[in-house]
Amino acid sequence: MDAAAQAEPAIRFRGATVVYPSGVKGLEELDLDIPRGDRLVIVGLSGAGKSTMLRAVNGLVKVTEGDVEVEGRSVRESQGGALRELRAKVGMIFQDYRLVRRLSVLQNVLIGRVAQVPTWRQMLGLWPRPDVEIAFEALERVGLVDRAYVKASQLSGGQQQRVGIARALAQKPSVILADEPVASLDPVTSHEVMDDLRGINEELGITTLINLHFLDLAKEYAVRIVGLRQGRLVFDGAGADVTEDDFSEIYGRHMTAEDVLEAQVAL
Repeated sequence: MDAAAQAEPAIRFRGATVVYPSGVKGLEELDLDIPRGDRLVIVGLSGAGKSTMLRAVNGLVKVTEGDVEVEGRSVRESQGGALRELRAKVGMIFQDYRLVRRLSVLQNVLIGRVAQVPTWRQMLGLWPRPDVEIAFEALERVGLVDRAYVKASQLSGGQQQRVGIARALAQKPSVILADEPVASLDPVTSHEVMDDLRGINEELGITTLINLHFLDLAKEYAVRIVGLRQGRLVFDGAGADVTEDDFSEIYGRHMTAEDVLEAQVAL
């Protein structure tokens, strides 16, 4: 990769607007550059546009005005094979895990290799050895190699989410999107999952975007925090510097116990 390409942002929002069929604006004129290797946490109330912003990066939500670019490629203009190629470089981690519960952990992680492996091999379960090795490396990173041949249905919620992380890693992505990855997890497991995501970002240099509801987690794990309110960008700053007043401005109200992960232990 030449110096000019390296200097280009990993992700660029240029006047990105999303209007849903109901007329509701999920995102409004968002302008934002996200450098390569950044670890960005997006915060805001439910309905603020966090998931819309994240899903606009891989085209799961289509922008209606403006554009999103991933490594210089227009998401809006990508169709068919070009869109599949773009999505292959963008790993996605979901709140509800999205695992095939009847399949083994290893088989679920290998799903991250489907863009690289012929369909007939996938159908017959004849995965090439290099792809299997990639899947095991991903499982090793999240500490689940010993569960490789266990059905996904037999795992705890935290383990299932870490399989989801391994599946995204198996894509060999340049960008990872995590949509409320700890929303269904207890505090201890939430920190384990966030530690995995931080390690992946710092050690592998993968640009990482994470939606979070819990503000203490956002401050602890974000290099950079952006705040959305009614689809508009209302805050952009360093995670280490964000204050309670900043969070109150983003949310349009004072923080409550529901906004803090550690407070959930006492609820």
